[in-house]
Amino acid sequence: MAENENRAVCRELKTRHLSMIALGGSIGTGLFVASGSAISAAGPGGALVAYVAIGIMVYFLMTSLGEMATYMPLTGSFAAYSTKFVDPALGFAMGWNYWFNWAITLAVDVSTAALVMQFWLPNVPAWIFSMIALAIIFTINALSVRSFGETEYWMSIIKVVTVLIFLVIGTLTIFGIMGGHATGFSNLTYKKAPFVGGVPALLSVFVVAGFSFQGTELIGIEAGESETPEKSIPKAIRQVFWRILLFYILAIFVIACIIPYTSKDLLGSSATDIAISPFTLVFRRAGLAAAASVMNAVILTSVISSANSGMYASTRMLYSLANEGYAPSFFGKTNKRGIPMASLVGTTVIGLLTFLTSIFGPKLYMYLVAASGLTGFIAWLGIAISHYRFRRAFLKQRHQLSELRYHAKWFPFGPILAFVLGIVVIVGQNLKSFAQLDLQAILVTYMSVPLFLILWGYYKIRHRTHIIPLDKVDLMPKTNGESYTAADASAASGDIESSATVETVAQAGKKTTSATSAAHDLTNDESVAPKNDSIK
Repeated sequence: MAENENRAVCRELKTRHLSMIALGGSIGTGLFVASGSAISAAGPGGALVAYVAIGIMVYFLMTSLGEMATYMPLTGSFAAYSTKFVDPALGFAMGWNYWFNWAITLAVDVSTAALVMQFWLPNVPAWIFSMIALAIIFTINALSVRSFGETEYWMSIIKVVTVLIFLVIGTLTIFGIMGGHATGFSNLTYKKAPFVGGVPALLSVFVVAGFSFQGTELIGIEAGESETPEKSIPKAIRQVFWRILLFYILAIFVIACIIPYTSKDLLGSSATDIAISPFTLVFRRAGLAAAASVMNAVILTSVISSANSGMYASTRMLYSLANEGYAPSFFGKTNKRGIPMASLVGTTVIGLLTFLTSIFGPKLYMYLVAASGLTGFIAWLGIAISHYRFRRAFLKQRHQLSELRYHAKWFPFGPILAFVLGIVVIVGQNLKSFAQLDLQAILVTYMSVPLFLILWGYYKIRHRTHIIPLDKVDLMPKTNGESYTAADASAASGDIESSATVETVAQAGKKTTSATSAAHDLTNDESVAPKNDSIK
């Protein structure tokens, strides 16, 4: 598609934006809250092993995404790469899958923001806070991509500073320097520690860790609006991996040293019960009376940051889908500030409608959340597959690695390991339901998978697409204003024989419809009240 002023986004994100957004995007309620339940489930050793393993997996995924994004920075990111390097049907399914994920997560986040605000103002109706949060997020994204970048940058700074302060105070508490009893390292081997619950418990923590790291792939979407993607993306990847891994590992180590894994407070960790966030517990052990209020503010920042990122990601994905011919073309238009307003408004409306179901149709809301539960992991699988195909096509067509501005190390081991671990995380979502032959729990937990396969199958059957041969993959870099279309990919695989078919493919596109706890809510009729299912 030719670049023109009505369909191009603006390159306004600097290296500092990408680095801090990628770092801050993975530091949220997954660390501040869910790390407690991880320690409780698998012990300190199990939690550390799971977070290290998933951290390595995410590193390989980021290097894979980085190699493709520096060579060809597209706003559609891994969905566009799936179309270009694998099969248009995969790109179609990946794009709608990811858009749906973040549109639903947006609703979950504004609901959670309201619950967090009620910590201070319990008598104000929650929906008022949710509407205010949604309006603020919409405004930030409507102004410019720079306003989004700056907002995310400073919210990420708040989270990073909180973790650093926590590590210092926690370390001092371990050795009794902050006063009170010096816990030392005895809790690391308390009772059954360091490893508790065996393989099933370890797999359950893999799931928690996986949700915690979701959002790091946003760096690929942001590449299309980066000023210098060939410089900023490699730098962001190098910086972010080690910082994320150190922050998570050190934080979990400190928590495990101070609080025994048998503590009931860890088991009940929840974003809506700030008093038992493991961070709050450690701060209180150190004698900081205002810990709950401080952590409530930080967690509110994390939730707003997640919603802001979700709005950006889903808006850009819908914009990309339109430019690829997978969604109505008006979603691919931008205003003079480079903002795809139609996509922004459309995503906001879906997020709002989903939020309203949490009030007027809570069971439908929980089904929507469950349907989006695994979509982030499916996107990770798509990144691994696309990179594997990209590198093989690159070499097949007699290109040299020296032509790449950034190339992922450990190929093909990296994407293969990431793919295998991704499958493990997906399958491990609710193994208990298989053991008990609980068909309803299986359906609710894993419904993201058949929905994705339906999207993929629909497009593949309707348009008779095939996997593109390696020697026919188009490796010509596109600009951010040129989206690689389904017609381009299908032509490469020899599936389009007339301009009429091209037009049909270009107009194709239909909408479809987070975390594993949704399964519990839906398979137990005791409660269908909305809760924070996103620990991203």
